[in-house]
Amino acid sequence: MKKVALIMGSDSDLPVVEKAVQVLRQFNVPFEAHVYSAHRTPDACAEFSRTASACGFGVIIAFAGKAAHLAGAIAANTILPVIGVPVKSSNLDGIDALLSTVQMPTGMPVATVAIDGAANAALLSIQILALSEPALAENFAAYRRNATQKVLEKNTQIEKQYNATIQE
Repeated sequence: MKKVALIMGSDSDLPVVEKAVQVLRQFNVPFEAHVYSAHRTPDACAEFSRTASACGFGVIIAFAGKAAHLAGAIAANTILPVIGVPVKSSNLDGIDALLSTVQMPTGMPVATVAIDGAANAALLSIQILALSEPALAENFAAYRRNATQKVLEKNTQIEKQYNATIQE
């Protein structure tokens, strides 16, 4: 199975990255985590991106706050799918990172999830990998069925509590 790369612009992004780690572990998807900055380590970031496919990666998730150019810098150097996770910072609550991540020029696509949306980024990477991994696809389908069942169970509880018929 291909690996997922978790690239954070700073180790301060680790609390958000941990949410993706939990999801990937739940599905037994192999991953590696690295710190590369689009601004402070541009050569190392570009080298990782250029060689990621040959190193067994199938998807790259980039986590960055503030200027958040990491996902775009990675996408510029690979043909692998890149998922950007804007990270909330103390300055603008992550809106700056969201706009920097989602506004890629034509030809440099970056799938972007919500601010601090690491779990959804991991789930999207699983969906991408599942295209060529039937067992992973079945595990993801089971995950979805389980999520559906949980909501239906909550609905039943709410209906019982609030939709009682009035006795005359």
